[in-house]
Amino acid sequence: MSKKTALLAIAVLLSVVILFTISLKIASNIIGDSESTDGKEGVGLVEVKGMILDSKETVRQLRYFLKNDSVKAVVLRVDSPGGIVAPSQEIYSEVKKFAAKKKIIVSMGSLAASGGYYISAPATMIYANPGTITASIGVILKLSNIESLMDKIGIKSYTLKTGKFKDSGSPLREFSAEDRAMLQSVIDNTHQQFVKAVAEGRKLPINDIAKIADGRILSGEQAMGIKLVDRLGTLQDAIEEAGKQAGIAGEPELLTPPKKKVNYLDLLAEGAEGTFNGPLGGAAGGMKLMYEVE
Repeated sequence: MSKKTALLAIAVLLSVVILFTISLKIASNIIGDSESTDGKEGVGLVEVKGMILDSKETVRQLRYFLKNDSVKAVVLRVDSPGGIVAPSQEIYSEVKKFAAKKKIIVSMGSLAASGGYYISAPATMIYANPGTITASIGVILKLSNIESLMDKIGIKSYTLKTGKFKDSGSPLREFSAEDRAMLQSVIDNTHQQFVKAVAEGRKLPINDIAKIADGRILSGEQAMGIKLVDRLGTLQDAIEEAGKQAGIAGEPELLTPPKKKVNYLDLLAEGAEGTFNGPLGGAAGGMKLMYEVE
């Protein structure tokens, strides 16, 4: 390689590094951590949209608003069909802790069912639109079996395990009656946890919740009729109610949480994980109990 070519290569490399650094700086300024309340008193807004697959961001926002003295109450906007059991339970726990110290008003969007209802239950008050789809108190576990497909394409699968239930639900072998009984017991127990959580959150007799905890969906209007929802109203109604309960005169200032600082190494790691955790990997090792409306 000639000296001129080497210098050109170094210059190109340096240019790429400089451009990358500038891009990171710009991205950090746009989506980095920033304080948005600026000491103003008002009502915080936390949004839960889509599937509940992780609790960390919602918990972070609730804790931020709980510690911030300028935030007098919070509106939790829920537009979700539910999701994985454990993250739903973690958000429920955080909403319950928040409600013990500050007012938290839930505003249900078009859909706040199953896990979406679970996280709403311990709030100070729940608003829904008349046509909101909610409730769906139940647990679901979806499994697949591709054993016959593997046979057709000539692939053999071998499993070494320490007990007969270690690969229960595997898509690579027949689903036995013992597997079914064992997994059903787990589902039933998790369902009981859901019923108990709703009864405690809504301060209703557990037997009343058990009667409608069969996975059925309800409209917001129907849910209010059996006390799963307190009032019918919009997001703006919920914001005004939060301000009123917090003792704020007039229309409250709506405050948003600081944006989470992006860790680019984490993004790269998540991308790599998604690449390797393909459909078969998810089926074989991704058994998840769901509070989800179908």
